[in-house]
Amino acid sequence: MSTAMFRTSRPVSAADPSRPHVVLVGIPGAGKSTIGKLAAARLGRAFLDFDREIERRQSQSVAEIFAARGEPVFRQLEHELTLELAEFGGMIVAPGGGWIVDPANLAALEGSARVVWLKVRPETALARLKREVTARPLLMRPDPLGELKKLLQQREALYAQAHHLINTEMVTLEQAVDRIAALATANDGA
Repeated sequence: MSTAMFRTSRPVSAADPSRPHVVLVGIPGAGKSTIGKLAAARLGRAFLDFDREIERRQSQSVAEIFAARGEPVFRQLEHELTLELAEFGGMIVAPGGGWIVDPANLAALEGSARVVWLKVRPETALARLKREVTARPLLMRPDPLGELKKLLQQREALYAQAHHLINTEMVTLEQAVDRIAALATANDGA
């Protein structure tokens, strides 16, 4: 594939092992999209938000996909997008919070990505999400905080497999972006 089919902030380049993707994982509200966009802009790299890309391709919101076609269909769309990433390099990537649950996703990017867990307490994540909770299918329940706690409990061991951890409650937004930028450029020019 010579040109990317992603709608990103910048063009993407062919896979280059010296410029691995930086994949940001964590529960909803961890800061994946916010930090990812800022880090990509600072580095002059493409940023890919999985949810927005899937919505663009499917002409449906994530909530509509979940409601009409179910979570398994959405997870398959995430996996297909992950497989496409292997052909390109150097992107800052923000998959959905549940992307980590499918071991095939990590396997598909093995050797071509640095995975960073953006750790956050569910209470902080919920406060960050504010009105966005209604757009999050797994949180559209009577107790969104309870749902976030349950998601973290289910996924914490998977998130812990990440190559790097940034506790987004212990650093400022700027410091988190600095750390992502440092990780992304660790091998550049090597």
